[in-house]
Amino acid sequence: MTYKRILLKLSGEALMGNRNYGIDPDRLSDYANEIKQLTNIGIQVAIVIGGGNIFRGVAGASNGMDRVQGDHMGMLATVINGLALQSALENAEIPTRLQSAIQINEVAEPFIRRRAIRHLEKGRVVIFGGGTGNPYFTTDSAAVLRAIEIEADVILKGTRVDGIYSADPEKDKTAVKFDTISFKDVLQKGLKVMDTTAFTLSQENDLPIIVFDMNTKGNLLKIVSGDAIGTTVS
Repeated sequence: MTYKRILLKLSGEALMGNRNYGIDPDRLSDYANEIKQLTNIGIQVAIVIGGGNIFRGVAGASNGMDRVQGDHMGMLATVINGLALQSALENAEIPTRLQSAIQINEVAEPFIRRRAIRHLEKGRVVIFGGGTGNPYFTTDSAAVLRAIEIEADVILKGTRVDGIYSADPEKDKTAVKFDTISFKDVLQKGLKVMDTTAFTLSQENDLPIIVFDMNTKGNLLKIVSGDAIGTTVS
């Protein structure tokens, strides 16, 4: 396999499926089966999931809510999604641990780096909830931070498009897809891969990012097998 330990970044919106809000159990089940293909061949999987399907702090702030308060609500939303994903994974007979940057001892372990790595080494999927535990930081930043801390080989960012394009492919039919692109070119072209803080942190730590379509079955397994799926930023 090309990678031994990966961090999978999922948006909260990915869990909605075809719904306008909340969590689609069928989509969760699909994701659990995709992840099981990796754990079955010994790939160590960590996951960071967003909370945008439930609440987004920036949106709350734009409507007059205090930004810090809104961001804390968003962090709690990621824990809700983490619990839902954990349940789906365990229904697929995948051992898991949910760790939260915000202490909620009744439902999740506190994030402890060494413990997280030990769980991964024992074959458990580790889900990181609660973002970074700090307001003003996105779950993209949390994903890069956790990936660096657990010494992941790569960040796999699952989206609804099949890679990075020169423009939004849903709006511009002439948009060109990149198979590979450098961190420098992403910044120069102003492409939106992750927020600037997360992207810079990844660049400084030489941590590659692969953006791919999570909703195409088999893509996860193909990536760790070395197939050229999506767009690689390195």
